[in-house]
Amino acid sequence: MKKIIITIIVSATLLVSCADLEVTPTSFVTEDNYFKTQDDAVASVTAVYASLSLDPGEQSLFGRNLYFLTDMGSDYAAAGVSATNPQVRAMSALTHDATNDRVQVAWRQIYAGINRANVSIDNIPKVSGSEVVKTRLINEAKFIRGLLYFQAVRLWGGVPIVLHEPTSIQLESLKSKRATVDEVYTQIISDLKDAENLPPTYTAADAGRATSGAAKAILTKVYITRKDWPNTIAKAREVINGGYGYALFENFQDIFTKTKKNGKEHIFSVQFEPNQAGNGSSGSTFQSTSFTGFTATEPADIISDVALFYDIYAPGDTRRDVSYAKQLVNPTTGTLYTFPKPIFKKYLDLTNLATPGNVAINFPLIRYADILLSLAEAINEQGAPTAEAYELINQVRRRAFGKPITTPDATVDLAGLDQISFRAAIQEERKKEFVQEGQRWFDLVRWGTLVTEVKKVTAKNSVSEKNNLYPIPQSERNFDPVGLPQNPGYN
Repeated sequence: MKKIIITIIVSATLLVSCADLEVTPTSFVTEDNYFKTQDDAVASVTAVYASLSLDPGEQSLFGRNLYFLTDMGSDYAAAGVSATNPQVRAMSALTHDATNDRVQVAWRQIYAGINRANVSIDNIPKVSGSEVVKTRLINEAKFIRGLLYFQAVRLWGGVPIVLHEPTSIQLESLKSKRATVDEVYTQIISDLKDAENLPPTYTAADAGRATSGAAKAILTKVYITRKDWPNTIAKAREVINGGYGYALFENFQDIFTKTKKNGKEHIFSVQFEPNQAGNGSSGSTFQSTSFTGFTATEPADIISDVALFYDIYAPGDTRRDVSYAKQLVNPTTGTLYTFPKPIFKKYLDLTNLATPGNVAINFPLIRYADILLSLAEAINEQGAPTAEAYELINQVRRRAFGKPITTPDATVDLAGLDQISFRAAIQEERKKEFVQEGQRWFDLVRWGTLVTEVKKVTAKNSVSEKNNLYPIPQSERNFDPVGLPQNPGYN
């Protein structure tokens, strides 16, 4: 445990650069002989970022594995015929238990990333180099640690808080008991507040790194999850009015276009590059599991109910045909192919459908539209929708219908709603806006509507209140059953 492996990626040009946050590991060394220079510190933090997109021999956390919990475990996504893993099918039907390997892998991947962050935070202070750069790198690691704990606390409730690398291999010293939910959130907020001191922007060479705006955006999500409406409003306004240059893309498709990575709407994205999975680690597998070719065979990841999720878009809403594909042109034959059921489309590389492993579309972990809708929701929850709240949701709607974003348009703008109707409108917009973006399960849980909404899907009618949390993996409880009591409803 003391010889923790660090992934090394060192820029060939600048000490503080990581070449567009390239996350392909090229060598391995042990901690004992590693942390010496600023180069080492930069590489260690790049390895922290890599925990989001690479995992040797497994689908990466944000490359698909978290999707099983945050999307397939909700109402709109399901396992198709091509999903032959019984553990995946159990996740889709919400019949999973504490031995489910997808839940176990998600736990392991999250804590692996936390561990990498801890190693960097503990060791960067002792390297030679600029104190300004070292502080920045530590705060980047804290951003990732806070982000990962935010995933964990929402998925499992109170989880162990581990803030330092192990100093002993003795069994008892390696155990860590579940903290309370409030304790975990206190740590998350602390890490993200430190990360608010990060730079507002970077040069192109460092595109994809965490910024102060990204820290504020994740804090906005933390506060809205806690139903802390005043802090949600304050932090969202800091994101919007902070001079970061964030804005909605005029075209919804641009969010998922390779040539527009890390653009004005992308507050923080998990970075994926061509052939990233070809080095023995699994990068983004969304294309290969959403598209099996121009055949009638269902992909591994499918829409659960066409009427409930595809047919709900109003005529002219461009989000439907960006999120789903009913038809695609076969690049080999040039013919238009119609699928028996719409397939997921956001992460399809339409320029390279023949080689699914080459998908290089980033995962937009948080984008500007989310902040606009979060602020509108929080304002409404304080009593009623205001003119500001209407403008926030209407900007998202105008973009969806291809209208000028900041120009009022009576054909798409909402008006005259009471608090309950506006709340329902926000929930409907989020359902249409964030398909396959890791938002749906979290939204349904925080709204208290998971069971009601999931029960509408016949194949998922085994859902119950226990599904508002995932089980603590049995493999972890075997290690410490007393310190890791199981969540209610799971054996």
